[in-house]
Amino acid sequence: MTDKTALLIVAHGSTVNPDSSAPTLAHAAEIRRRKIFREVSCAFWKEEPSLRDALFLFDPKSVREVYVVPNFISEGYFTQTVIPRELELNGRITKRPSGQIWKYCEPVGNHSLMTELLLKRAGEVAPGVNPAETSLLIVAHGTDLNENSAVAAKREAEKIRALGKFSEVLNVYMEEPPLISDWRKLTETRNVVVVPFFISDGLHSYEDIPRLIGIPAPAGVDRGGPGSTPPATAHGEVFRRNPHKIDNRSLFYAPSIGTDPGFADIIVEQAKS
Repeated sequence: MTDKTALLIVAHGSTVNPDSSAPTLAHAAEIRRRKIFREVSCAFWKEEPSLRDALFLFDPKSVREVYVVPNFISEGYFTQTVIPRELELNGRITKRPSGQIWKYCEPVGNHSLMTELLLKRAGEVAPGVNPAETSLLIVAHGTDLNENSAVAAKREAEKIRALGKFSEVLNVYMEEPPLISDWRKLTETRNVVVVPFFISDGLHSYEDIPRLIGIPAPAGVDRGGPGSTPPATAHGEVFRRNPHKIDNRSLFYAPSIGTDPGFADIIVEQAKS
């Protein structure tokens, strides 16, 4: 990269979940620290600065090229329709009237390093546990609304399964078969590692998935009803109490993969490719 390049990381964001944008902002701060680009900024669909605001973030006199990296797990409606529309992109390369060039990169979830990151996270959440005696479950949302993320989870499960490290590697879903709620029937090992295949932690990782796999709420914490925002005291607590003992089995539950610091490396690699 030259001293006239900038990086724009785009993500979904949320108006109700303050943790949604946190990983993206953290990755941007790390990349900014490395001084690879003249400028590093973020833009969100549901938060500020908005995608529309991003059109005015970089002075064309000092920044001649802008690399746009979607911080999304897979290709889909947002990467193929929303982001190009809001950023007025004509394809992979867009030349602005100012002469500034915007280069649209693939989403982070498409990068081959994703497999390595999933293996790393599984090892971190269950240190000292023999993978050969362990089932690894990669959890995505599922349903037709998130079809591509389901495909991405299946792809990663197949790649890890081919390595032969774990006794079982399964892609499971919240709302379509194979269901994460059926993990007891789907796996046979005493140890089970569950990694949410999401960009950030939120209602799914804090509340919905723990409920589906049978992790009890911490003492004194009411998770509320399905879809409700859990109290701040519940945030992160579920990840700190590993292993969870359920039906005489040890279940290790990891934070969402997108919170891994290694995502900063993938974002840079997507910009370079």
